[in-house]
Amino acid sequence: MEVTNSTAWTDEPLVDQELWPARGVAEHAYCPRLFYYMTVEGIFAPSADTEQGKGIHRRVDRPSAASAEPAARERPRERETIEKLEESDSDSNRPRSVRSLALTSRRLGLTATLDLAEINGNVAVPVEYRKGRPCRSGGSQVAGAVDELMEQLPLLLGPEPWPTDRVQLGLQVLLLEEAGYIVPEAYLYYSAERLRLRVSVDDVLRSDALAELEAAKRDAVGPRPPPLVNDPRCPRCSLQPICLPDEVNHQRFTAMTVAGQPVDEQLTPRKLWPPRDDGIHVVLQRQGVRVGVRGQSVRITDKDGDVVKELPLANVESLAVVGGVQISTQALAIFAEQEVPVAFLTAAGRLTAIMDPLGPTSAAVRAAQVRVLDRPEKSLELARAVTVAKIANQRTLLMRNHSGLPSRAAADLQDCVASAERAATLDELRGHEGNAAAIYFRHFAGMFKEGVKEIAARFDANGRQRRPPPDPINAVLSFAYSMLTHECTAACRLASLEPTLAALHATRPGRPAMALDLMEPFRPLIADSVAVSGFNRAELVEGHFLNTDAGCALTDAGRKAFFSAYGRRMDTEVTHPVFEYRLSYRRMIMLHARLIAAWLLGEVPTLAFLTTR
Repeated sequence: MEVTNSTAWTDEPLVDQELWPARGVAEHAYCPRLFYYMTVEGIFAPSADTEQGKGIHRRVDRPSAASAEPAARERPRERETIEKLEESDSDSNRPRSVRSLALTSRRLGLTATLDLAEINGNVAVPVEYRKGRPCRSGGSQVAGAVDELMEQLPLLLGPEPWPTDRVQLGLQVLLLEEAGYIVPEAYLYYSAERLRLRVSVDDVLRSDALAELEAAKRDAVGPRPPPLVNDPRCPRCSLQPICLPDEVNHQRFTAMTVAGQPVDEQLTPRKLWPPRDDGIHVVLQRQGVRVGVRGQSVRITDKDGDVVKELPLANVESLAVVGGVQISTQALAIFAEQEVPVAFLTAAGRLTAIMDPLGPTSAAVRAAQVRVLDRPEKSLELARAVTVAKIANQRTLLMRNHSGLPSRAAADLQDCVASAERAATLDELRGHEGNAAAIYFRHFAGMFKEGVKEIAARFDANGRQRRPPPDPINAVLSFAYSMLTHECTAACRLASLEPTLAALHATRPGRPAMALDLMEPFRPLIADSVAVSGFNRAELVEGHFLNTDAGCALTDAGRKAFFSAYGRRMDTEVTHPVFEYRLSYRRMIMLHARLIAAWLLGEVPTLAFLTTR
């Protein structure tokens, strides 16, 4: 069997060729759903653990001395192949340590890049590096011991390879043997203990590896496997925010019962603890500033070349540029590589373009989106869910902030909620949504305090207008809706949703319809709330706006004040009405985008959008 470089197969569909990365197959032993994401859909998310593992692998993955020319050793992650090894040294008696050795087998349908292979003639010994500690047998049976004993006990028990590590090593053994090598033994190096653990190569190891490979191939055909139930490894998994095991299981199991009671106590969803949001969301609006990347830092300079701000590249999650801000092509390329979306807005706040990083996208979600939304009853279900949540949040915002709200207005909005829930067609639903919007904006000016009554009166006279906005409140609303569209488009992209295909909003060329659907429940909670609080707290004042024949627009100082208020609102944490945990609004948008994707795939039976009381 001829063994070739694995990169020769990357242009082919993975499922069609049945070439499974050894690491992906090993992950199958840990979680079939994780394997499906990483290998079939090509979705990966970094975490503190994966970054630590990358650092540990950085040294071992450097090109080995077997490279043909010295210059090749300086290039990162250049993989060795069997052909290179045969050409590099004809002296088979001298042992060699070969790093990043790429092997592929058509017969097995398997591809792998070995961390290290110690080769002496036709004898090869694979060495796999792991960042953590080995398994210690018996450790799970002493849960009642005191903390001091628990800390010392793992060192007293014999080390064993974790099942996933053993499977991965077994697959490497199979590839080396098919390439013509004799593999007498294999090793796992656990960096946390600096332990080199020997693994016996026998028929049991080979059969276990082959069985896991075949199981992985079977799981890859068809829909994603369901998530693990209350598994203790899920919270530490880097794909947990994408997989959403607890959220999906919560929806699945409560839907099986009456009054939301679990079918079996063993299937009761645990308390949900979402990941923290430590990312940086950058907005640049000062005219003439330049954005570049130097090393691992994002460098922002003024028109004279002086450094205004320097940010760690690894922490940047999104970037929005307003007006005459310049970004180098090198910086755009690096942002795309880091999967950082970049939004371009005009000085008036109109979203003109978004740079799509084109990261891993689930074809299964996109295909399901087309199939499901092509069914009128399903399209109506999604549109109804976002519309009901939006009207409910509009009613709540009015009742909280309008000191003299007529009781009839609140009742009318509640009637709109009930009518939207009973709507039989999309056109009827849109009619109820439009009626609710008319009631809402008719009383919108009443949410502003006495100090801004003049500004509120101008809005009351104009009503809601956007192109162009004729007054300061309309200008802020339009700007906030543009920023929210950017946030929701990025969330759709990260959830593998196609932003242009939606339910409530009609599909038109260039229109991010799904992002607009997603943002409906968040309009009153974020954009409208920023406008009301910004003026009421005097963060936004008359001097922050420029009135011209082309409409009303924010000045540079006004945009700065707006982004300050907008950033605080996006970082505000709220409690989800179903899952009962707290998330920032930015993370809440992402959660809802991923839940829409899960609903499209049939993993969750219902849609629950954020509403506040």
